[in-house]
Amino acid sequence: MLELPDSARVAAWLNAWLGGAASPDDVISGLLAHQAHVVFRGFGDQPLPPALLLGRLRADGVTRASVALPVSAEGVGLAGPPAFNLEAHEAGQAVLLHGTGTGLVPRTVGGSTSWHALPASAPSYLPDVASADRDLREALRVSADALADLDVAAWSPDVADALLNLRRPAEFDAPVTFASPEATRCAVQGARCLAIVTMSEANDGGAVSATQASARREALVPLARAARTAVVAACSSLDGR
Repeated sequence: MLELPDSARVAAWLNAWLGGAASPDDVISGLLAHQAHVVFRGFGDQPLPPALLLGRLRADGVTRASVALPVSAEGVGLAGPPAFNLEAHEAGQAVLLHGTGTGLVPRTVGGSTSWHALPASAPSYLPDVASADRDLREALRVSADALADLDVAAWSPDVADALLNLRRPAEFDAPVTFASPEATRCAVQGARCLAIVTMSEANDGGAVSATQASARREALVPLARAARTAVVAACSSLDGR
């Protein structure tokens, strides 16, 4: 089963709703996913459950939701202010609500998540699905070749199998609807590649020299960047673009 960051899943559901690809009831269930308790804070005196969030966003004039998955110096999808960017970097994710001047940052404890609404600017640029998909395929080719040269099958058979099985059908661990089939395919491949990066980073393959470890990390850098961009593009899409 594939995993998506919570912010990516939330943005995808909101865009599916805004684009007419999902009903409000489906979106409400999707925002809850497998969590026991989800609320959205900062829209008034009282926290909003998912059932009341959609009406509030409609009244506020939301036009699109986009996701940011900042890592280290990378901040694709963020446009400030600095206080919001800092919160997003600390959480590793955020949702931007275009047309409202608001962004959401999650805080999860156990099976409960509170989404905190903070002043935020919507990004003027977001990667499009087609370009992100092309870039991911190229990054995958380059990284796969480099990992093969480093004998990935010997130090991590699971990673080697994952690379070979990229074309097999896959499902997300929680239901999610995207704005278009193109966005769905891009999100699946992005999530798969992020899983490959995570598996590779978690497996040192036993005794390994510092040089070999560095080479493995370097081989994964373009794939990780392209995979994050693919997830951002797919989950921020309203119409497949």
